[in-house]
Amino acid sequence: MNLPATFDALIEEANSLDLYKKLIFQLNKDLLYANVDLEFNEDTLPTSLKLVLQETLFHLIQNKFSEYLNLLYIIDVSESKIKALDGSDVVQLSDEVTFLILQREWQKVWYKAKYK
Repeated sequence: MNLPATFDALIEEANSLDLYKKLIFQLNKDLLYANVDLEFNEDTLPTSLKLVLQETLFHLIQNKFSEYLNLLYIIDVSESKIKALDGSDVVQLSDEVTFLILQREWQKVWYKAKYK
């Protein structure tokens, strides 16, 4: 599996395979497991999904860092990918982590759809 390199490519692939709603469902499930008070409607537009998730991550990084780390653990985002990011700009960091989270969730959804 080749992971999409951009947010737009990820959404385009999810839509073309008719898996966008499953992506939202998987994200909601992991947010619930991580005890993050955020749930997306299955009709949420991709731009809104990214924006709201990024704002939530920004808040977690700034105010609830242990919950942020727990979310990354629950979603199973690669620790090496997180460590490779530049943490000096929290807005940029939250944007990059948003993509890593969506990329990992997409990977889960894609594998479930392919091998079910």
